[in-house]
Amino acid sequence: MSIPEMVTLGKVSGVFGVKGWVKVFSYTSERDGILSYEPWFLKIAGEWEAFRIAASQSQAKGIVVLFEGMVDRDQAQTLIGCEIAVPREQLRNLGNGEYYWTDLIGLDVVTTEGIALGKIGQLFETGSNDVMVVNGDRERLLPWIMNDVVKAVSLEENKILVDWDPEF
Repeated sequence: MSIPEMVTLGKVSGVFGVKGWVKVFSYTSERDGILSYEPWFLKIAGEWEAFRIAASQSQAKGIVVLFEGMVDRDQAQTLIGCEIAVPREQLRNLGNGEYYWTDLIGLDVVTTEGIALGKIGQLFETGSNDVMVVNGDRERLLPWIMNDVVKAVSLEENKILVDWDPEF
């Protein structure tokens, strides 16, 4: 049986209380969107292990979750720092021009003039638009603005074409 491709959706960031609850840092665009997937797989000692959610709730600064079988703080503490993922086939199919950030990490970024700027190291949100962190001869921050800055995305060619001055 083959192991499914996993997509990381968050991580366990701490413990909450004394009854086995954990704090979750979600990477999903809607913070509680991570709760719509189950089971979660946590990476423990390099291996993915399935966990079912017994209870969850939103807190002011995040989400807290109680996994089935967790009964105390000591058990919960062993999960701090674990990545939370789901098999890729659980993700919804995206429309044309939509991308999961995880699929963009590592893509080559090339200007419309053919100048390689580097690879996407990460993406992050700002108030107005998302930003690509491109690592090459130096780090560049490029706004993710389709049809203006981002001209084309080809996951098949592992490349993003941008209209960007390489000196900027």
